[in-house]
Amino acid sequence: MHATVRPLVLILAAWPALATAQDTQLGEVKVISTTIDDRFTSRRAEPSSTHDISGKTVDEKRPENMIQILNSIPGVTADLSSGDEIKIKLRGIENQRYMGEKPGVAIVIDGVPVFERTGKVNVDLDNIESVKVIKGGASYLFGEDALAGAVIITTKRGAGYKGITIGADQGSWNYNRQLARAGFASDWGTGHLQATHRQGDDYHWQSGYRTDYIDGNLRVFLTDSSDLTLGFETSDRKKDKHGSVKGATQAVNDPKGTLGRDYTRNYDVDLQKFNVTYANDLSARSNILATAYEYRDHTIYWSSPQRVAANGQGISDSAPGAQELYTILNNYKQVQRGLKGEWRSSAGQFGWLGGLDVRRNDYKNYNTAKVDYCARQDFAPPYACPAPLATNFVAAGSVFTDNDITEDMKALYGELKYAPDAQWTLTGNARRDRIDLDYATRATREIPTPFTRSKAFGVSSWRAGANYAANPNFDLFTNVSTGFRTPTAEQLYNGSISPTGGKTANNEGLKPEQALNLELGFRSRTALAGVPFEVEGAVYQLERKDFIMSTVGQYSASTATVQEAYDNIGGVRNRGLELALKSDRKRAHTLDLAYSYIRAIFTKYDTFYQTLGSPYVPAPTLVRFDNTGNDVPRVPRHQMTATYGWQPGDSLRLALEMEAKSWSWADEVNLVKWPGRTLWHLQANYDVKGAAWLSGSKWSFFARVDNLFDRSYWSAARGTNDASNYLTGLYDKIYNADDLSIVVGKPRSWKVGLTATF
Repeated sequence: MHATVRPLVLILAAWPALATAQDTQLGEVKVISTTIDDRFTSRRAEPSSTHDISGKTVDEKRPENMIQILNSIPGVTADLSSGDEIKIKLRGIENQRYMGEKPGVAIVIDGVPVFERTGKVNVDLDNIESVKVIKGGASYLFGEDALAGAVIITTKRGAGYKGITIGADQGSWNYNRQLARAGFASDWGTGHLQATHRQGDDYHWQSGYRTDYIDGNLRVFLTDSSDLTLGFETSDRKKDKHGSVKGATQAVNDPKGTLGRDYTRNYDVDLQKFNVTYANDLSARSNILATAYEYRDHTIYWSSPQRVAANGQGISDSAPGAQELYTILNNYKQVQRGLKGEWRSSAGQFGWLGGLDVRRNDYKNYNTAKVDYCARQDFAPPYACPAPLATNFVAAGSVFTDNDITEDMKALYGELKYAPDAQWTLTGNARRDRIDLDYATRATREIPTPFTRSKAFGVSSWRAGANYAANPNFDLFTNVSTGFRTPTAEQLYNGSISPTGGKTANNEGLKPEQALNLELGFRSRTALAGVPFEVEGAVYQLERKDFIMSTVGQYSASTATVQEAYDNIGGVRNRGLELALKSDRKRAHTLDLAYSYIRAIFTKYDTFYQTLGSPYVPAPTLVRFDNTGNDVPRVPRHQMTATYGWQPGDSLRLALEMEAKSWSWADEVNLVKWPGRTLWHLQANYDVKGAAWLSGSKWSFFARVDNLFDRSYWSAARGTNDASNYLTGLYDKIYNADDLSIVVGKPRSWKVGLTATF
């Protein structure tokens, strides 16, 4: 049977087992799955592991980044460089590369599956209504890149934000935040408008950042059963270096990274999101949703430090003004547009969802020379330009990259649920995606001949699962689900469209990456030592095949005998256990705990080349490794977050948080370790309301200390090849901890603030 037909046949054959969640108390089937609007929240009878975080919880934390929101969920790992720059990962799915690759997790904001050039998540942290995390393959709902699940962020809306709210925070390294929001609620609708400013110097040298957001929401009640919601968010983000240092020695001697130059810096990012959603409850059991959206990303940044001046003289990292000397000005524009519609209904023991998802994404790269410089150089400091100088001269403004990518996607998806009795709920999903890539590059300095190509992919994804409600307080659930990620145009045609693509062969035969998830779990309401808790646990296996990587390893060099290309080079198996425990927040003493065990290994990765010495010499030294059986790097086997809260009254709440990670490998060849660490944080919230002098207003005071005991640790660590010494610039042809790219974690820091609502 054809591979793309088999999942659909499986779903049809199991049709009676494919309907939605049953509330065993109400005795009715409800479909809660949606990719548009998270207004059908419930976890009862869901066959997959899901976790929800309320906007109130987010606001209480006053987060500076998404890690501080998501670290209470087991199985969530993330890369944090500096400021609020984060890349989310689930269950150890690691994309292996440094730069802006997709993370293997669908990031959905107000129904929009967003991807940003940096590969990070940028959203106004003060405009979050809820966060929902779905773990396991989730392409059956969200399509491409949902290998390990989805993070669904819904922005603020509704009558709860009426009135005037102002807020301000101050903290370490000149961190400051200001917020102002005005909202209303009436018989015909609700709405609010919000402005937020965040700024900080950050701990790391030259890693200051600034973000300015203006966002809002307007919901109009068209009838008693229908409404129209308009949302928007616009932001201006400026970010300098990523805060990395070169190796363990510099991490100790120069943790802020004052010596050396990052490969990229000086990011200027403009983001705009617009969406309109129509909802209509046709009956008590039937509903339609439709949304249209546009998401724009315009990113400009510098890359490639200048080593040789236009006159042929070398430039060292310590030379006066060298920090401003970069050779490439990167200009990237992205427009994502889409239209989605869903119909959900139920009848008797059945419930169903049908959906249509249409997207058109346009990406444009335009990279030019930022300064005059010599294109070639000697291979060790002091750098110089080989003769003849005129042949190697590059003028400022020279065009290196000028290409356009158009991605058209059309998909049909659906869900069926069947509740044969009050205890069993059987669920099935299916989705079919058609993705068309059109690629075009215009003549440039490096690629004088224009190049065009088209490529199409058709991919099916599915889920089959069951939930057994043993009693009103205990559920067992299980599912089998899939995820996929299609090759990018850069991976398919890198040899024809990259300024350095002559070293990389095209590979138009790439296949989509696939992931198969198996999961078994439980949800329970129970009492431990007389204290009621909600407990969820799961064991899982994620089998990933055909993952796409460079055939020469990570950022190694091509040679006369080793030609770089992107290929479906191998597989990964992730197995793990997750446990989450939460107590009632209304109690005087509370305890929340999230623990995860992850074992991620390469099941096939038989060719990996590591460069020893300079990669720029005519014949670089490559050492071959077989990584089959190695641990996937940067995935700690053990990770736990625990929060103890004390709430002596209605106004004051104190929380002591512990987060711990065991060690992991920093590289694919499993030679250098990233040490584990345990951090403690302390937070206090104090609310004042109802007093006569407040005249109906509410004041909330906040204080937080991070890294309470001032521990030294690394917040990120990556290793690939031999790297030049951070002081001398020379290569020693030995790979060790001094060749890692490391972001040193911040020392003890503090933040205080207040919010007032009138």
